[in-house]
Amino acid sequence: MSRIPEPQDLHARIARQVAARAERLWDLSLALHREPETAYEEHRAAGLLGDELEREGFRVERGVAGLPTAFVGRAGAASLSPEATGRRVALLMEYDALPLLGHACGHNLIATAGLGAALALHTVLGEVEGGLLAVGTPAEERGGGKVTLVEAGAFDGVDAALMFHPGVYDWAWAPLTASAQVRVGFHGRAAHPTGNPTEGIDALGALVQLFNTLGVLSRRLPPGSHVQGIVSDGGRATNIVPEYAEGLFGLRGATTAALEALLDEFRSCARGVALATRTTVEVTDVGGRYEHFRDSEVLSGLFSGHLARTGIRLSEPTPGVYVGSSDIGNVSTRVPAIHPFVAILGSESSTHTPQFAEASAGQRARQVMLAAAEALACTAVDVLLRRDVAEIAWAGLRKKASAGL
Repeated sequence: MSRIPEPQDLHARIARQVAARAERLWDLSLALHREPETAYEEHRAAGLLGDELEREGFRVERGVAGLPTAFVGRAGAASLSPEATGRRVALLMEYDALPLLGHACGHNLIATAGLGAALALHTVLGEVEGGLLAVGTPAEERGGGKVTLVEAGAFDGVDAALMFHPGVYDWAWAPLTASAQVRVGFHGRAAHPTGNPTEGIDALGALVQLFNTLGVLSRRLPPGSHVQGIVSDGGRATNIVPEYAEGLFGLRGATTAALEALLDEFRSCARGVALATRTTVEVTDVGGRYEHFRDSEVLSGLFSGHLARTGIRLSEPTPGVYVGSSDIGNVSTRVPAIHPFVAILGSESSTHTPQFAEASAGQRARQVMLAAAEALACTAVDVLLRRDVAEIAWAGLRKKASAGL
């Protein structure tokens, strides 16, 4: 009977495997950075990453969940057969860029860290009972590829979903809010503003009034909740009372329940404005909703410990600071998950800026990407090899779900 390997032995071998692939992983990261692709258009990135997995023995399914740029690479018996025993770990990759800004959120680093972790873990998988899924998740910035993947069952049977995110903080977990995007369309009646002004019903005026109403609402929202909107259609000419006006609004809440409450208030505001201005209004959802992120403390603690060996130490997030929303939230409500932040710029900086895009191809980014790849793979080994880790992670998720946290 073969000896079950000690976790620390596998951790050391994983570190060597990541180091051996360092130049290739960095070349891939720079290739993604040079040719950024936006949501649902990441054909080249998905192809490059899928090809790398196939070359090292993964069975790769492309176009998963009806998304042409999503894929799942599988290795280990437990990932290939639903009847097989053993735990399953998913390593997540993001690779969409921002319009006009390129990789100003560092998804080129998320992609290659997840890839490096998957390739390194694959080399020791034969000694560990279980399965590995390397999941390519498109459109985090707009549209929510993970939302579709969750709904299609891509994470069914998975015991841990692991990824990291570059940022401006070294945080063990991410305070990510729930979010939704809605479109508001006001319908009025066109008229000449001087020839027959009393016949007009100003749809744009109604939309402007909604912005004013939301300004009042915003002053009493709880921490983590806010509304941000833009005018997406304000009319066609200054000598026509606009018969139609449209706004696009992003809403966020510290929790999914807080978001739902805010959406209810938002709709009430829109209906009230329509009544006051004699317009009619339509409020429609745009894309899938992002749920708030539920961190797995046991998994984040393991990741932080592994990352510390590379010289990077993570702390708890600053209370009251929210850094955005992500479709990883929808995964984390169903599977124990991590989403730590590791800084590639100082906290005086920000993501979604030209400076962050430049930093995503810098030497600090290279160091962070490789360190994260090693820590992700080592955390995955802990889940596969130590039964108590998965049990504690699932218990923690159930406790948060029952408490609505």
